Amino acid sequence: MAEALTRSAARNIFYGGSLFFFIVFAGLTAHTHLYMLNHSTNAATLTDQVKFGKRVWEKNSCINCHTILGEGAYFAPELGNVWTRYGGRENAEGARAGLKAWIRAQPLNVPGRRVMPKFDLSEDELDALVSFLQWTDSIDTQNWPPTKAG
Repeated sequence: MAEALTRSAARNIFYGGSLFFFIVFAGLTAHTHLYMLNHSTNAATLTDQVKFGKRVWEKNSCINCHTILGEGAYFAPELGNVWTRYGGRENAEGARAGLKAWIRAQPLNVPGRRVMPKFDLSEDELDALVSFLQWTDSIDTQNWPPTKAG
């Protein structure tokens, strides 16, 4: 056995390793695409109201404080499962009314709590934002967030 790695052996290891990891990468990419084709979000539920709610979310920069499905700032609670936390799966109208009341009641100015600013949203904007949160909660997130509290 040679004491030192020859130049041709090093080259073969490099090319062989590169080819191996390229094949692994291509396989994982194909697997992800096939998984997304079979488990993607139902486009039929993506209504105009949900799209408008997403625009309300973006216009008011909610992501600067909140996370949604793990994306965003961690200053305020995760909102990817807020519909479930408000009981929307059991009582949709109660959850809708509760979320709208919560947003309207801000800021609460409770000592020791973070303060959510007051947003002067119209009734249509509130309905759309809640529809967006409801739609987001229906996405198959593979058990994310890991706790009910977000």
